[in-house]
Amino acid sequence: MGLRVAQIKYELIEINLRDKPEHMIRVSPKGTVPVFCLSDHEVIDESLDILHWALGQYDPNHWLNDLTNETACWLLTQNDGPFKQALDQYKYASRFPDVDPAVARDAAMQALILPLAELLTDRPYIGGDAPVLQDIAIFPFVRQFAGVQPDWFGKHVPEPVRQWLTHWVESDLFKAIMQKPET
Repeated sequence: MGLRVAQIKYELIEINLRDKPEHMIRVSPKGTVPVFCLSDHEVIDESLDILHWALGQYDPNHWLNDLTNETACWLLTQNDGPFKQALDQYKYASRFPDVDPAVARDAAMQALILPLAELLTDRPYIGGDAPVLQDIAIFPFVRQFAGVQPDWFGKHVPEPVRQWLTHWVESDLFKAIMQKPET
């Protein structure tokens, strides 16, 4: 989304993580996605770093505004730490046989979903009246959380988070970037 908003031209290559191409491993030895190659020698391989880089080139929607907002920064820290850990344990329960998926789900709720709901009670976005980088960085993970048990999500996650997520998932921007590349 950041690349699209910043009007950065790029080639999207889908990667089968079970059969990683040699070129991908050569440019990014850690073997995870995303990998954004500026050149064969300059690679950005973290989503948040790609977002910062792209918006640093051109930020027409002012998503980089308010990067010092303590609550927004705290939510991003929660997302990248305890929430992602709990999300993985919930979403990929078979990989974590010692963790009860319901306990992981509850931990995810406590780490991010409930604080996010409290913040969104009186505003449409994390940044207030307008989206900020944290909205764009966090919503894909909340989308993953919602996808594990959609019925449970619809019944137990507070309405402000569900509305916020629906806004992003139904946005023209998200729909545009989620188009499958032509093969």
